[in-house]
Amino acid sequence: MAWRCWARAWGPRPQRLTVLLEQRQGFRRARPRPEEPPAVTAAEARPGPAARRRSLCPPPPPPSRAGRPSARRLVKPFLFAVGFTGSAFGSAAIWQYESLKSRVQSYFEEARADWLDKMRPQKRGDFRKQVNSWWNSLTEGQRTVTGIIAANVFVFCLWRLPGMRRFMFTYFTSDPSSRALCSPMLLSTFSHFSLFHMAANMYVLWSFSSSIVSLLGCEQFIAVYLSAGVISTFVSYVAKMATGRFEPSLGASGAIMTVLAAVCTKMPEAKLAIIFLPMFTFTAGSALKAIIAFDSAGLALGWRLFDHAAHLGGALFGMWYVTYGHELIWKNREPLVKAWHEMRTKNTRKGGGGRSD
Repeated sequence: MAWRCWARAWGPRPQRLTVLLEQRQGFRRARPRPEEPPAVTAAEARPGPAARRRSLCPPPPPPSRAGRPSARRLVKPFLFAVGFTGSAFGSAAIWQYESLKSRVQSYFEEARADWLDKMRPQKRGDFRKQVNSWWNSLTEGQRTVTGIIAANVFVFCLWRLPGMRRFMFTYFTSDPSSRALCSPMLLSTFSHFSLFHMAANMYVLWSFSSSIVSLLGCEQFIAVYLSAGVISTFVSYVAKMATGRFEPSLGASGAIMTVLAAVCTKMPEAKLAIIFLPMFTFTAGSALKAIIAFDSAGLALGWRLFDHAAHLGGALFGMWYVTYGHELIWKNREPLVKAWHEMRTKNTRKGGGGRSD
């Protein structure tokens, strides 16, 4: 401004100098300061249920569809749940038949192999021998769930790859408003975004593995576990369509709730404890009642930290299966196994006749 006043005092050429000085003044103008964000109170800074849920779920991509989906979208998931459950139990029955047949045929071969191992000089410090020793020390249930845990760890590692995020979000999270409906019902059962979420679920599965496999057997347990993941996801679909809250869900909690409910229903007087509080014990029946009450309250009150509908669906399926489903489904597998046996025998005879020619 001082330069601008001096130019006016000389008179003849004030306009030109004024323009130049105004341009100079424009160069000296200070940059506007960025607006400071409003102060956040302690209540606002406290993380709410949505923030805690985002720590367990990945950030969603931009929505690909507008509007509320129609209830007719539940028809295809329902048919998939029914078809997959039937296929799972049918495959488990055939798997059990083949497993028993293989055990009978390999009995003498295993006895001969054991005799040869005794005659051979034993190697010390053999890593393979140590792994076999550890594997043989596990119970049948622990050996069964080892593959499930490995699959969950593998999918968890896929979430860490930035280039896989959109693919993982489409096929490894379940949401009735998503483009993919059926495949996420199964794949989301093996999907965890949070390490704590996966560790907690796998610890519970490992803890109850021996009890559930001793009750059902390896093959039947796999069928129940996979079917429980699909059925609990379908129950979650129904709840989301009824409430209009469409959020992605993932995790093995629904299937694990089936395992927990089945064991607690069959052994209600068994003593359980929390890992961090082993001094407090309670019965399995009381634990099941508390879990069902908690998830029922969460579903009724609209809590959004967990998928309470999937938990309830898994728990109810586990209670129903060990009470009625085992008699209705697994005990009636004989016609299927007989048909498979006749087909195998017929194919074996045809193959043998072809070789003799």
